[in-house]
Amino acid sequence: MATYLNNPDAVAALVQDDQIHRDLYISPEVFELEMKYLFPNTWQFVGHDSQVPNAGDFVTTELARVPLVITRDAEGEVHVLENRCAHKGAKVASGQGGNCGKFMRCPYHGWSYKLDGSILAIPGKEGYENTRLHQCDAARGMPRVAQMRNYRGFLFVCLNPDGPSLEEWFGDSLSSIDNMVDRAPAGRLEVAGGVLRYRHNCNWKMFIENLNDTMHPMVAHESSAGTARKLWAKQPADIPKPMVIEQFVPFVQGYDAFDKMGVKIYPNGHSYSGVKFSIHSNYSAVSDYDKLMEQAYGEQRAREILSEVRHNTVYYPTLTIKGAIQAIRLARPISHDETMIESWTFRLVGAPDELLERTMMYSRLINAPTSVVGHDDLHCYRAIQEGLAAPGNDWVSLHRRYDPSEREEIAGEYDANTEISMRGQFRAWRDVVVGAMQNEQKTQAAEVN
Repeated sequence: MATYLNNPDAVAALVQDDQIHRDLYISPEVFELEMKYLFPNTWQFVGHDSQVPNAGDFVTTELARVPLVITRDAEGEVHVLENRCAHKGAKVASGQGGNCGKFMRCPYHGWSYKLDGSILAIPGKEGYENTRLHQCDAARGMPRVAQMRNYRGFLFVCLNPDGPSLEEWFGDSLSSIDNMVDRAPAGRLEVAGGVLRYRHNCNWKMFIENLNDTMHPMVAHESSAGTARKLWAKQPADIPKPMVIEQFVPFVQGYDAFDKMGVKIYPNGHSYSGVKFSIHSNYSAVSDYDKLMEQAYGEQRAREILSEVRHNTVYYPTLTIKGAIQAIRLARPISHDETMIESWTFRLVGAPDELLERTMMYSRLINAPTSVVGHDDLHCYRAIQEGLAAPGNDWVSLHRRYDPSEREEIAGEYDANTEISMRGQFRAWRDVVVGAMQNEQKTQAAEVN
């Protein structure tokens, strides 16, 4: 393996137009570069405002090894703070979440903080008289993250104060979140059913690439969904399909069917499959849902919202959503060969309960540790991770339907059976990581001079 630390040219060489170096998956050094340069410099999903519905509610999380806490204050404002005491640095908020009342208190020395992170009280405050406490960072309390945005309930942060704005990073790809939220007659979502956490023994990028890979389902899922299709084919044609069959069987459609779904590519690594339709397009109608949507939006607008059935949207680098069934998955990188995948389900506020039941069924079937389809993917991810240790070929092919014009621009719509979404992801990876490394070196050189 090459040495990549402090060597942006070597890092840039890992990504070619139509292939990538295997070290992007198997190098611990590359993973450390991601922790330092990729995740802090891009916009990351950290939670949903429905997780903290009441004053005093909090949820803890982590981003690029930075512990965070999401709070809601008495005025209803949501904050994302670094979860560390301004005194000794202990985590102030413990556990996964709860309600802390009107303030948070450090468990070590008892410094207490308002729900916006500012200092409320310091035990023995007189001991700090005539000291420099009020001139240092500790006097500001628990730091807020550099940039935070609540986009229609989705909480995003960027740890770099000089990083791009939310709109600059995501651009028009935010339309997938818009469609997901608009599918609720009340125009908002609520996290429901808790969070499924499922540890994967692979590099996080394998999972993200897979979401818009339409060449694997008919192979990887043949033994699971394919078996279900064969068994269901023996049933009389007039028997209504159970929900599980509706969700399970479409995973083994042919190459042509997946290709015709289409994929849309955005800058910065974002994309979605299902431009024309998806495997979720033909679910059975839910009673009264269309009527409720028409009452909320009018007939034409309701039809426009529901006709969008996007399959998987990738918000690079770690968030993926399935708007048509109100579910998201979040990749939480642990190491170069280990990733925690979180699966969240949402309630469409104002919609019939059957839609939430459909979402919960899908998550159990596809995303849970007890799932059927998900284990197919997990086996393949681990097989890739182990196979890439073989030294006979340093490169991973991304040649499928490659066109040299992509060097200038890749945004647009394409047939789905391509690897253009992966090429876009690695282009974004290179631009962010290498750009951040170069900026750091320029800053260090200027300080020396």
